[in-house]
This record gives sequence, C-alpha cells and structure tokens, in this order.
Amino acid sequence: MEGLIYAYLQGAIMRKLLAVAFVGAVALATNSSVDAMGGCGPGWHPGPYGHHCFRNGGGGGELVVAPGIGVFVTGRGYWDGHRYWWHRDRWHGGWRYR
Repeated sequence: MEGLIYAYLQGAIMRKLLAVAFVGAVALATNSSVDAMGGCGPGWHPGPYGHHCFRNGGGGGELVVAPGIGVFVTGRGYWDGHRYWWHRDRWHGGWRYR
C-alpha cells in the first residue's frame, strides 16, 4: 500500500513540474517574438550596437542639411553649430546657449 501512495504522489509531482515547464516555455516563446523588432517599431530597425532607430528601405535620395546657427528647431531646440540647446540668452553682445 505504501508503494502505491508513493507512486501516485510521484506522478502528481511530475505532472505539476511538466505543467510549470510548459507554461515557462510558452512565456519565453511569446516574449522573444515581441523583442524581435528591437524596440524601434514597425518600419524601423536598430542601428549599430542597438543605438538609434533608422527607417527601413529607402537607400538614398534624401539630403539632410543642418539648420543655420541660432535657428530654433521645433522639438529639438536652438542649433549652435555643434548641438541643440533648449535655452538661449543674450550675453556680452552675443548669445549664450544653455
């Protein structure tokens, strides 16, 4: 009788272990398909080392010209020739970007 109970409990434990393994495998499989786009969204792909997002296709034709120095670009800030700044103040007869 004791061996019968042991065999029943061992089978129940194996069923639970198999169910947990199955649920884990399904969770990993669904998560990996979500990460496939690299976080850039449809129509975009990640650049080298996963930095920045670039538009898919379109191998050329577009020439991007930097704005003139001191020009405010909506959503970016003021361009000083090297980088964008959010604030610009008059300072010693010129402009100071901060």
